[in-house]
Amino acid sequence: MSEHLRTALRLAAAGVPVLPLRAGKAPFGNCHCCAGNACGGRPNMKTAGPCRCPGVCHAWAAATTDPDVLTSPAWSAAWRRAVTVAYHPGAAGLTVVDLDDAAALDWARATLPTTRTVPTTRGEHWIYRGTMASHNGVRPGVDIKSAMSYVRYLGPGTGPLTGLPDAVRALAVKEPPATRPAPRPVSLSTGSGDERCPHRTPVFLERGIAMAEQRITQATTAVHATVYGAFLAVLSRHGRCGCLTDTHVGRLFAAAQAKGESGRHCAAAWANARAALGM
Repeated sequence: MSEHLRTALRLAAAGVPVLPLRAGKAPFGNCHCCAGNACGGRPNMKTAGPCRCPGVCHAWAAATTDPDVLTSPAWSAAWRRAVTVAYHPGAAGLTVVDLDDAAALDWARATLPTTRTVPTTRGEHWIYRGTMASHNGVRPGVDIKSAMSYVRYLGPGTGPLTGLPDAVRALAVKEPPATRPAPRPVSLSTGSGDERCPHRTPVFLERGIAMAEQRITQATTAVHATVYGAFLAVLSRHGRCGCLTDTHVGRLFAAAQAKGESGRHCAAAWANARAALGM
């Protein structure tokens, strides 16, 4: 039995759902039986099922506390290739604040209540008792890992667990659409002083925004790429006539943030789409 599997079994016995990670700290890919999440492997935020495929897939959703699953032949190949063990904090009733550099650590020490800490390569994991939605990039060098996420197991850590504070929950509160950073739309003059939208009707724009929102909302994989593609499509149609408003952009950002994108990632995707179109 490998050392990683022994660690996984010990954590599972303590009620912490675990999974193996391959090189690059990445989860094992979808098995051929449910590629593209064909088996519907998108369980609710507090559990680690109902994926029942024969292989190790769906990343955090594959995490389990069942020793029979962890030692099954189907998982054996994964454990042989694993480079480390990960766990699903949300299913264990935990939230991990991942502090990725010295500046983030200084901020946490000045802002957050002390709790159990685990050293990482570049910073620390601060572990709190309680669950919430996971969010990346809530501030520079700070990610929140809890529901529908996985975290490398780097040891038991030091210090007692503290209840999840409001200060951490507040990090995930989305800004109102009007205040989200968004580049201003580009207006191109027709040369005749006629600044009317060439589409002639606001219905065309409304349909385009609604279709982009739906495309983002229905994404089950490759959310980053889907958001960028939707932004690119809207800008290519409506970005040069001056008809886009902050309200329209705010709707797109809200749809993306509902899928887990941060405001910073939305602004970056929007800027990249504008750059790709030469705006």
